[in-house]
Amino acid sequence: MSSLFPGLPPLEPRAAQLQPTPPTLPNQPAPVTKEPTPGAVTGTGPSSQPLPPQPQVGTAPVPGQPVPFTGTGTPASPVTFKRGEPVGFFTDATLCIGCKACEVACKEWNQLPAELGKDGQTLPMSGQSYDNTLHLSGTTYRHVAFVENFDLSDPNRVGGQWSMMSDVCKHCVQAGCLEVCPTGAIMRTEFDTVYIQQDICNGCRYCVTACPFGVIEMTEQGVAGKCTFCYDRLQSGLTPACAQACPTASISFGPIDQIQQRADARLASLHQEGRTKAQLYGRDPSMLGGLNAFFLIEDSPEKYGLPVAPQLPSRNNLPSGLLGLAAAVLTGLASMLAFRKHRVETVAAEGEEGGAAHAS
Repeated sequence: MSSLFPGLPPLEPRAAQLQPTPPTLPNQPAPVTKEPTPGAVTGTGPSSQPLPPQPQVGTAPVPGQPVPFTGTGTPASPVTFKRGEPVGFFTDATLCIGCKACEVACKEWNQLPAELGKDGQTLPMSGQSYDNTLHLSGTTYRHVAFVENFDLSDPNRVGGQWSMMSDVCKHCVQAGCLEVCPTGAIMRTEFDTVYIQQDICNGCRYCVTACPFGVIEMTEQGVAGKCTFCYDRLQSGLTPACAQACPTASISFGPIDQIQQRADARLASLHQEGRTKAQLYGRDPSMLGGLNAFFLIEDSPEKYGLPVAPQLPSRNNLPSGLLGLAAAVLTGLASMLAFRKHRVETVAAEGEEGGAAHAS
């Protein structure tokens, strides 16, 4: 099949892309692949050229040993993480091009369905810029937000721009959903990510109302759903699918301390360039103990649907407790007054009856 774009290798048929790859068993040598001969032509069509070597994305983990991984969307130098070591996402919105590769990779890896309407049909286009997903949901774990900053009164749209950002569950260090879950369905993994065990979820929806970011929604199966941080891939030493697919390194993945340092350096670089509006959202531990998925943005958080000061449900414990105590005291006083009034009326009635009997 010839390429639609001159200078790029041709696309293989979908059936060829879906050919299964034999797994590499532990302690077994990896299969040997023959490198293309320099100058050889692969595929068909006038623009065909040798395909570049593909990166190795990971190996089976060895207990107690660092797990290496490399892939597109990650730094050129290998990054390692260990079991029990907190990991996270650093999403740089200044590098996002809105390609939605992260959305597609997430859907494919997690086998998530398209958003469906009440009639079971795929929802039509939203009509809101290029954003048809609109928000995170129980079946959409990554959402690329398109924020249009245009003067609609100007027909030429001079000076307008798009602000794009790939949103995801924040995997909060102090997670509201984890705080309220009554069944233990929501757990914190050994990588310090927040994971919903859907086979334990009873569909109470407490987590839906407790999440200050509006991340969690119910699925058609009646259980809560959100980003799993590709827990199955982490256990195998692989990069999460969204970060693996990102072509601009807008989504960085790695040990949380390393990506925080990377974010700090990126922010300082932008400020040196004069882009003083750039800020890190969720990097500071004052926000729910810090977010394991934090963002670099150049607009206000509200532009991306992010709350300025997210709060935990437990913040209401003291106020609601004081209100409950005040209500109990007032109820007690009202009961005492009512009892006293009833007693006075009873004594008065008895006195009147006694006087009437004496007169007779």
